Amino acid sequence: MENTAILNQTIQQLVEQKTILFPTDTVWGIGGDATSVEVVKKVYQLKEREESKALLCLVSNLEMLHNYFDAVPAEAIPFFEASRPTTVILNRPKGIATNMIAADNSLAVRIPNDSFCQALLKGFKKPIIATSANISGNPTPILFSQIEKAILEGVDYIVPLENKHQKTKPSRIVKVHASGEITLIRD
Repeated sequence: MENTAILNQTIQQLVEQKTILFPTDTVWGIGGDATSVEVVKKVYQLKEREESKALLCLVSNLEMLHNYFDAVPAEAIPFFEASRPTTVILNRPKGIATNMIAADNSLAVRIPNDSFCQALLKGFKKPIIATSANISGNPTPILFSQIEKAILEGVDYIVPLENKHQKTKPSRIVKVHASGEITLIRD
């Protein structure tokens, strides 16, 4: 299957409210429509993760980011533009599934620097859940071959690009407070 067909099939799965297993700009991820409470619920169940532990989502660019937040502090912008994959936690998201949002009314979000992810986001036109493809508490798989059977069997669709994507590690995570203060969560 060529990449355009793979991309179109993956977008169709997202439109149909399905969960996907896909290569991100960091590690393999479980994805879905970040605006759908039902899809988010499926991802939590698949990962066996407590809903109190928020998920992150991907957006295509700063314009999409601004559509889903009341305000984006100027201090956050360099992290979104960094060459190193960086997940940024921001306050007061809007238009996102309520079960994606942390108890403190924040959301983790990243703009991926990966051509497939970018094409997927631009084609779907909404944020996409991107959580590591593992059962909560288990090691994050670096290679497709390390993804647990329960995850492989639990997602609705596996993007057939496994031989072309080998990622090394999860993203850096920073929290940018409304005041502009920055807290490093994971380096």
